[in-house]
Amino acid sequence: MGGQEADRPRHVDNPYAARGASPTLDGMEWDRLFEDLEDQVASGWEAERAALDAETERLRIARLDLRTRLGALVDEGATVAAVLTDSTRVHGRLRAVGADWTAVQPQGAPGILLLPSHAVELWALDHGALLSSSAAPAPLSPLRERLTFGFVLRDLARRRSGVTVRTRSGTVLAGTIDRAGSDHLDLALHDAGAPRRARAVAGFRILPFASVLSLGTDGPAPSLG
Repeated sequence: MGGQEADRPRHVDNPYAARGASPTLDGMEWDRLFEDLEDQVASGWEAERAALDAETERLRIARLDLRTRLGALVDEGATVAAVLTDSTRVHGRLRAVGADWTAVQPQGAPGILLLPSHAVELWALDHGALLSSSAAPAPLSPLRERLTFGFVLRDLARRRSGVTVRTRSGTVLAGTIDRAGSDHLDLALHDAGAPRRARAVAGFRILPFASVLSLGTDGPAPSLG
């Protein structure tokens, strides 16, 4: 008998055996745990994506040049004010941008003003135009990239267009461009708005491009597209 009693399995009092599953491990708690983890992962992904987008935008802006932004304003037909290095303000619609110049059609005037890049101290424009000019604009066309200030002046010389030139010293000269080199122009002086006639020419001037602040055309604006 003693041996049989010893071989019988003894009952062990297990306090957990009669209890149900832990309330922290039931189905609803697991669902909430998974939802919380998913939210944390999603938030982490969103933060990482936002940081990446911000860095990408900073790199894009860092590569953006002024000509590209001005070109975007041309496409919009934006009205701007150019402040020149002598504090002269030119108000009008931005018409074209070239390799080293911009063209503005002054308000209430039929012609255009060509502004060499070195002559513009700053551009004044509204906040909407400022933002749109940097919002991933298209780059200038390869053709427009090659249109230098001298190229445009040679075209004006070919057309025999009358011009008015303002220099860095404040001198204003009217006449016709006879020829334009790589860094200067020859100007035949005569009354503004008058055709170039030998008897009307009062003299000649050679002007370095570096001395030109603005060059306005007489009559309708030529095509700069």
